[in-house]
Amino acid sequence: MSDDWFYETHEGALRFGLKIDEMLLDEQSDFQRVQVFETPLFGRVLALDGLLMTSERDEYNYHEMLVHPALCTAPSIERVLVIGGGDGGTVRELMRYPEVKQVVMVEIDGLVVEASKKYLPSIGSAWDDPRLELIIGDGIEYVREAPAASFDVVLLDGSDPVGPAEGLFDRSFYEGCARVLRPQGVFAQQSESPELFRAVFADVVRTARDVFGQAHPYFGPVPLYISGYWSFTFASRSVDPLALIDARAERVEQHTRRWDRALHRAMFVVPKDVRSALAD
Repeated sequence: MSDDWFYETHEGALRFGLKIDEMLLDEQSDFQRVQVFETPLFGRVLALDGLLMTSERDEYNYHEMLVHPALCTAPSIERVLVIGGGDGGTVRELMRYPEVKQVVMVEIDGLVVEASKKYLPSIGSAWDDPRLELIIGDGIEYVREAPAASFDVVLLDGSDPVGPAEGLFDRSFYEGCARVLRPQGVFAQQSESPELFRAVFADVVRTARDVFGQAHPYFGPVPLYISGYWSFTFASRSVDPLALIDARAERVEQHTRRWDRALHRAMFVVPKDVRSALAD
C-alpha cells in the first residue's frame, strides 16, 4: 500500500492498484492481515495479506460461479459444507435454495467474519438464516473429523494457496472432502487464474480428477482479481456438470446477475491452451 493506493503485486512483475477513499479496517489477526477499504470504482473491498478477496461491485461474479453449478446439478443439496467463505457471499447464494436444510460453514479467521458483517453487509446478507451453522475453526481439521458421507455438496471458498489457506490445496484435503461427500455428492472450488497461476490450476484439476474420478474446470471473469480471468473446478464421482436440474436453475436464475443456464453450458468449454496445459 502506498499513500492512498492499494497495490497487489504478482511475482514482482505485475501490479494491480485501487485508489483508496478511506481505510475502514487494518488489523492483524492470528492468521493474516485483514483490510477493508472504500474505493471509488469497486465500493468496499476486502483484502487479506495484501491480496484482493472481494468487493461490493463485482463479488457476484465469483460467488454465483462457485455456488450455482454445484447446487443446480447435485441430486440432493440438503446438507452443504463451506470451507472458508468468511465474507458471507457463498452462504448468501446457498440460501436461495429452499431444498438446502443446513449449511455448515468453517472459517478459520473470526476477524474476517466480524469485518464482513460490519463493513460488507450487502455481501453477507444471510448470517441470520437459521439453516446456517457457523464454526470459527480449521476447515482441514473439520473435514478430517467429520463423519463419512455426511454432506451432499462441499464448496471450498478459500484464498490463494499461501498462509492459512495453503493446506486447502493439499491432496489429503481433497481425499477428506471426497470421504465426507455422499456417493452422488458434488465438490467445487475456486482454482486460481489459468493464466497467471497455470501450474497451481493444473495441479488442482489433476488432483481432483485423481481423487474424485472426474473433475471439470470452468471459467469466468472476476474483475477485481489481478488477471481478471479466473477458474473454478467441479468434481464428483458420478454427477455430470452439464446435467442441470432445470427446475432449480430456472428458479435461482431469477435472482442472479451473471449465472444462468445459457452461461452454465458455455463456461465449461475449456480453451485450447488450457487443454494443452492439462495434457502436459
